[in-house]
Amino acid sequence: MRLCITGSIATDHLMTFPGRFADSLVADQLEQISLSFLVEELEIRRGGVAANIAFGLGCLGLRPVLVGAVGSDFADYRSWLERHGVDTSSVHVSDVKHTARFICTTDENSNQIASFYAGAMSEARGIELGPIVDRVGPLDLVLVGPNDPEAMVRHTDECRYRGIPFAADPSQQLARMAGPEIRTLIDGATYLFTNEYEAALTEAKTGWSAQEILDRVEVRVTTLGARGARVERRGQPVLEVACPVEDQRADPTGVGDAFRAGFLAGIAWGLSDERCAQVGSLVATYVIETIGTQEYELARTHFLDRIGRTYGTLAQTEIAACIGTALR
Repeated sequence: MRLCITGSIATDHLMTFPGRFADSLVADQLEQISLSFLVEELEIRRGGVAANIAFGLGCLGLRPVLVGAVGSDFADYRSWLERHGVDTSSVHVSDVKHTARFICTTDENSNQIASFYAGAMSEARGIELGPIVDRVGPLDLVLVGPNDPEAMVRHTDECRYRGIPFAADPSQQLARMAGPEIRTLIDGATYLFTNEYEAALTEAKTGWSAQEILDRVEVRVTTLGARGARVERRGQPVLEVACPVEDQRADPTGVGDAFRAGFLAGIAWGLSDERCAQVGSLVATYVIETIGTQEYELARTHFLDRIGRTYGTLAQTEIAACIGTALR
């Protein structure tokens, strides 16, 4: 199965605040908020939603095509992704702008305050999928992830025009985009990915109820934080999948991207929705146990052992048959 992952490619600047943001918020002064948090740690990591998802897919033995826009400072990052199984030949390199930056501070309760500098990402609106199809062959699924909003709409429209199934993953851009744009992004999607808050925001901004959204997509996947994930497929019972037990909690950044990577890998392997969500939940657990979004490693024996302990021997057997030699 040939997967194309479109969206942001960025550098993450991750900081840790040894306290609670809530302790510095004054309820009746939020309209004129002015705060500075003294952080104790700074980690500079590779990131961006599309790159994170593509990395996870590569680690699971697939060869996803990454599509996005970057600056000339992308050379080392490109090498890293290629070494981990990602096809980066369709990434556009800007002549004038830097690769996007994600700057995020996490408090002791895992709450986050973040900013995002788009940089070269704004040039993604000029990327066409047609030349990618000409280069690699027919695409089986295109994930339209958070990106320059015009690029997201363009990729969605082109998927419809070319008859390519697509997965809508608007995530961080929901806050910026208006209802009509969001409706355009998700209408007709094979899969819709959001977290629980984004699901409610999607309904509020589009004016569509949960059922009306499900009537417009084939499968709605909602991550529920520590409670796992919910999968709704039209005409079938709702599935809820729990998370594996964490060995430690290091950093939540990129957990949703890792879930998507695992879920998409399950789709590529022909697994059921339940198994896809189980693989996604375990890959997400690996990410939350490490600092950074692409610093985890997947080893076959350890991975399958955790699947078995969490989801049972049948899940372990079915997933093992699909993984094959993808993991060491």
